[in-house]
Amino acid sequence: MKKIFTSVLMLISIMGLAQTAYITNSGDNTVSVINVSTNTVTTTIPVGGYPEGVSVSSDGSQVYIANLDSKTVSVISTASNTITNTVTLLTAPKSICVNHAGTKAYVGHGTAIGMDTIGVINTTSYTVTASVPMAIDPMGIAVTPDGSKVYVVSYNANNVTVIATANNTVSTTIPVGGFPWGICMSPDGTKAYVANGNDNTVSVISTSTNTVTATINVGGFPFGICESPDGSKVYVVNQTDNTVSVITTSTNAVSAPIPVGQYPWGISVSPDGGKVLVANYTDNTVSVISTATNTVTATIPVGTNPLAFGNFISSFGTGVPSLGRDLASISIYPNPNNGNFTMSYSQLSSSNSKIIVNDILGNIVYTHYIYDTEGKETIDVSGLSNGVYFYQLINDNETLRGKFIKE
Repeated sequence: MKKIFTSVLMLISIMGLAQTAYITNSGDNTVSVINVSTNTVTTTIPVGGYPEGVSVSSDGSQVYIANLDSKTVSVISTASNTITNTVTLLTAPKSICVNHAGTKAYVGHGTAIGMDTIGVINTTSYTVTASVPMAIDPMGIAVTPDGSKVYVVSYNANNVTVIATANNTVSTTIPVGGFPWGICMSPDGTKAYVANGNDNTVSVISTSTNTVTATINVGGFPFGICESPDGSKVYVVNQTDNTVSVITTSTNAVSAPIPVGQYPWGISVSPDGGKVLVANYTDNTVSVISTATNTVTATIPVGTNPLAFGNFISSFGTGVPSLGRDLASISIYPNPNNGNFTMSYSQLSSSNSKIIVNDILGNIVYTHYIYDTEGKETIDVSGLSNGVYFYQLINDNETLRGKFIKE
């Protein structure tokens, strides 16, 4: 049994490190799937017309693709890298962002004045359940970690709209710089960072007051933007300079720009914080930046005109072993919960098993042994921070997985 558990720990470690990037290629209507560990394209997935926006769910199980020309959202299962659902919209989607709970996807779409909205997709029924009228041209979208507010950039209105998710209404608008495009949210939800294309600046918004507290000078026409998992750095692509600026969030200082490919567009940080990937529209490549050295360590050929606007890196890679049996043989309740819940299991093949809880970065935060093939266990992880976690029950020849939300 010791050997089995050692293998289990190795498997969990591999899974924690496995990270996969999903790059939308607007020129050939595909998504390139990149193994972030090996910097190689493992497969290519056909999607809708002119895919632009992308958002990976917090648990890494699904990827949502906004297809501008098709007026659809493609839902990709990361377990099989196939499209499992397609959501049809009335107008053209440009951007998309899934909330941390994985229950809703917010889509920015519209091609005519008066038709610009944020659509709210229920990720269980894959239907649009609400539509929030917006200022013209919604683009970048960010959701607070608790899911209570959505921040939407309107690039022709030079502002950020704040939506209260409780009733899907606009609570306020925040003036920012000229022609804003990208936005990202700090891990603790206290700040939002907005890339202002015409001003060559980044606006820092306090989410408690919904005011701009700082304006940071960066490179030429900043566009895509993202923040490191620990909140210490913000990375922004400068399209006309073909560079990436790195902002230290504690001081708002900007380090020397990092040269990347031609006309960089989308940018994401790997969940372990070790790499930044940049989609280069004109080069048909993805630049891989080492965050330890702030240098490009690899260049990956992808499809035609990659955009990858949004969070495009999953915390779980392709080729993760399939489950030994259906999740119906294991369940937890309540879910969401406050960190105390009951796990019910049955029909296990071994009476010696192990329960492991991982955070979204793959770190093991809880371990518990069980010694039966069926029964109930009380789990207490109340000391953990609120958020999304993954549980795994592992025995001799099967692995059962699921997720829970602590709130």
